[in-house]
Amino acid sequence: MVLDGQFLARPDLGRIGGTVNRQTDWAEAAAPSRWLRLEFGLFFIAVPVLIAVLFPPNWMFPSLFTFTAIGIVLLHFTHGFAWAELRYSWRNWSWPEVAGFAVGMTLFCVALVRLTRPEAAFFLLHNQPELLAMIWVFYPFVSALPQELLFRSLFFRRYHAILPNGRTAYLLNASLFSLAHLMYWSWIVALMTFAGGLLFTWAYRKRGSFFYAVLLHAIAGNIIFAVGLGIYFYSGNVQRPF
Repeated sequence: MVLDGQFLARPDLGRIGGTVNRQTDWAEAAAPSRWLRLEFGLFFIAVPVLIAVLFPPNWMFPSLFTFTAIGIVLLHFTHGFAWAELRYSWRNWSWPEVAGFAVGMTLFCVALVRLTRPEAAFFLLHNQPELLAMIWVFYPFVSALPQELLFRSLFFRRYHAILPNGRTAYLLNASLFSLAHLMYWSWIVALMTFAGGLLFTWAYRKRGSFFYAVLLHAIAGNIIFAVGLGIYFYSGNVQRPF
């Protein structure tokens, strides 16, 4: 909202754990608009549901690339946004935190694949190491980075004026991030992406760095495919419950 020509910041969205994020702490540009709410609902709710319910599995990735392209265009034309906001911000990174996350994520994923799909454990590593290497190289750029653009930068930068206060915004973000993966029709994917949404949002806001969130997302995705949980994220295995 605007007062005497000055923009008022949203401290509830710019702080987590008492940390102010210079990169992601912005000013209110305008009052919430009906169009912005409609756009938000269409982009983050209607489109993912339509893709999951109506589109055949072999259309999923072309649909997602289109979805991503639209999101990038929306972000580009967001009032007051500049791509320079996504600068690296190395000084805010915590490498012990990254290492701890990688170890914890590996242990969790190994336990989960052993429990749910033991036959898939380390399948690519043992049988198709070249494919796994290709995934490790390209996943950060073709999957993690665009997803973070949509669900962290676009979500908080364009729609901040209509988001709920405080941590409720982060729960909403994680829920919609999970909904975007509805097309896999898997409760495991739903829970993992919800938890991932919370973590990546925390990284984005706490550390004030878009690329810190991308890094954690890339590590998580590469571990998932390395240990064999990628079987849940393969469109060829999608089975709708109807």
